[in-house]
Amino acid sequence: MNYTYYIADVFTNQVFSGAQIAVFPNAEGLNLTQMGLVARELNLSETVFLTHKKGVENHYTMKIFTPRGEVDFAGQTIIAAGYILAACGKLPAGEAHTAVVFEQNTGEIQASISHSEDKQNFIQFARTVSPVVDYYAPSENEIASFLGINQAHIDTKKYAARLVSCDVPYLIVPVYYYETVRNATFNFAAWSQSIAPQTAAQEILIVSPKTPYQDSDFAARLVGPNIGAHEDPPVGSAIPALAAYLCSFEHMQKGTYTFAVQRGDDKMRRSILNLEMDHKGEDTLNLRVGGEAVMVAEGTIFIPQS
Repeated sequence: MNYTYYIADVFTNQVFSGAQIAVFPNAEGLNLTQMGLVARELNLSETVFLTHKKGVENHYTMKIFTPRGEVDFAGQTIIAAGYILAACGKLPAGEAHTAVVFEQNTGEIQASISHSEDKQNFIQFARTVSPVVDYYAPSENEIASFLGINQAHIDTKKYAARLVSCDVPYLIVPVYYYETVRNATFNFAAWSQSIAPQTAAQEILIVSPKTPYQDSDFAARLVGPNIGAHEDPPVGSAIPALAAYLCSFEHMQKGTYTFAVQRGDDKMRRSILNLEMDHKGEDTLNLRVGGEAVMVAEGTIFIPQS
């Protein structure tokens, strides 16, 4: 059977930038095995399969696959799905804001698509997370070794490396300089000899408050034992953990914060993620993550029924 899919570049307003996400807006009839095979065939960072929930307006079940298998949550897939549904006319037109619900494995996600000048290009979703912050992290010396960076570049004055989980655990490492984020090189041998493998986190989010771009407040990059040396994967899934990380420090006063996080650079599919968070000092944290998207490709794939 033939299925139509679209490819969107996410967290960007320029083609050939941002995160590449494939979206199947009508995935009825596909099982998980077929979805996994399709994702492996397309070989993009994520492939999204949407199924409309019968009898409920603007409500979709979302299944997310990487070439390695199914994942439970990914922020960039929400942006891609919302944009594609609006661009394909699957959502009501003529309204300034259209609400849509995506049901991922982690639960329902409320999203909003903003319409302006006949363009549906800004999508925002809301999440309430219950973060777990672990202060037991590898030493600065170990971190510097397995990231291939100068130990003096790790920020130990305002921040500190911590393990943070909002469903998925990350080791978050603060550094002083943007160049450190971009030039870090993961060293598997050094990683194996540190205490890091004993923790639950298999991905490291390197973050710097310095960036050469005026439209971003933080630069971020994911590395780890399961990420290729030359890969610069999307960071949307790690944004809730980053927000919880920032709120875990005493100098972070309570209130609502808005900032932008960039991934990549002009040569590596640069992305901009807009984040709002309500820091109330409570066990739960309310987040709103938004970004733009653009259409890149449309295609049809034949998927055997067995």
